[in-house]
Amino acid sequence: MEFITGKHIARRTFVRGMGAAVALPFLDAMVPAGRPWRSEEIDKTRLICMEEVHGAAGSNDWGAKNHLFAPETLGKDFELREDNLLKPLEAYQDYLTIISNTDVRMAEAWDAPEIGGDHFRSSAVFLTQSHPRQTQGSDIYVGKSLDQIYAERFGQDTPIPSLQLCIESTDGSGGCHYNYSCAYTDAISWASPSEPYLGTRNPRLVFERMFGAGSTTEERVTRRQENRSILDWITGEVASLKRELGVTDQRRVDGYLEDVRELERRLQMVEQRNSSGEERALPEAPVGVPDTFEEHMKIMFDLQLLAFEGDLTRVISFKWGRDGSNRIFPESGIDRPIHPASHHGDDEDRIMEWNRLHQWRVGLLPYFLERLENSMEGDTHLLDKSLILWGSPMADGNLHNHRRCPLITLGKANGQLEGNLHLKAPDGTPMANAMLSLLHMLGHDELKGFGDSTGPLPFSADRGFTLTADDVQ
Repeated sequence: MEFITGKHIARRTFVRGMGAAVALPFLDAMVPAGRPWRSEEIDKTRLICMEEVHGAAGSNDWGAKNHLFAPETLGKDFELREDNLLKPLEAYQDYLTIISNTDVRMAEAWDAPEIGGDHFRSSAVFLTQSHPRQTQGSDIYVGKSLDQIYAERFGQDTPIPSLQLCIESTDGSGGCHYNYSCAYTDAISWASPSEPYLGTRNPRLVFERMFGAGSTTEERVTRRQENRSILDWITGEVASLKRELGVTDQRRVDGYLEDVRELERRLQMVEQRNSSGEERALPEAPVGVPDTFEEHMKIMFDLQLLAFEGDLTRVISFKWGRDGSNRIFPESGIDRPIHPASHHGDDEDRIMEWNRLHQWRVGLLPYFLERLENSMEGDTHLLDKSLILWGSPMADGNLHNHRRCPLITLGKANGQLEGNLHLKAPDGTPMANAMLSLLHMLGHDELKGFGDSTGPLPFSADRGFTLTADDVQ
């Protein structure tokens, strides 16, 4: 029997037990029977900001002429060539907006001592579009990031106002040079110009933050030693809750909890494998960190999906790498480390090698997009309700320049983004103009500027396929 009484379950409902607290996905029983329901209560746009390091092969002159990033076709129904960086996203073209030809000049050197330090300040610029103060002291200063502007207004009523994730180490090992604090290299999310939020690399720590998994260290150790699931601690509460629900909601709860358990099982397998004594590909990484980039990325994507489904957070920043990294990705078929691969010396074969490595990394995104598309909430799915921002504050990694940087959005942002659109900005347009427009879409209409913006960048094909300077003034 469906849940049809006058009572309803609060959207912020948890099932609890022995330190575990598992949020529920959106259920029909959360809609008050016989009373008006405001769709905006579940239609808050989810924001995910993803940074790729070292730019893109399509950002140098030869790569641009061969459309390795920006397609030749402008406006709607653009065509992605086989060697285009974004080709793996073709199945999601209706959700893809390409913003080409924007610059991140705030990441450039302003004074002679800053020359050569691009790798050590770029990440701090990506979501702030502000120039970092050159210092290794406590007087760091850059700007407030886009994700934190959104979180401050629309993330405070969730258990986790914003979540910061990363794939590579942020402990400063290997050094941060040119007199830049490692905070600039390691953080893309800034609560204030002097307050960076570092990402969490270990999926186990993210899982425990999301679900509790033991309120004390002793409880967590006991659970791991007994190889018990957090779901074992809430069996009674789940059974009691399900008696109050209709069949459809029962299935939703079961499906969500099955996903939680499957992810927990995968984390346990990673930990067991990394603790076996066998040689690791990443010997310096914590036990909970997978040795392969693909497995690590997919686990992080699944954590983000569960966080959105349970409305644990609506704001996530996700740093895909660390500038200057020498990590090799054998799954890509390229045996050159990522940083040296970006220094292709304008050799066409090496440019294509760099492009293949980068294209393989982008090819992991459809896994996440499919999972969002298959996750229904109300009358639509989470991909429709999400704004995914992906880009790099560096353009041509070979020259360390910041002109013609790659930038895309994915998702429909609750109808704010059309998708299937390639917008080419006029020469000299700051990337901050695009980010200012995105902030307006996210509800910050009062903002007149962001970073070094000169005005909002129109995101509609109605304004013309090739934007002019007048469009951004």
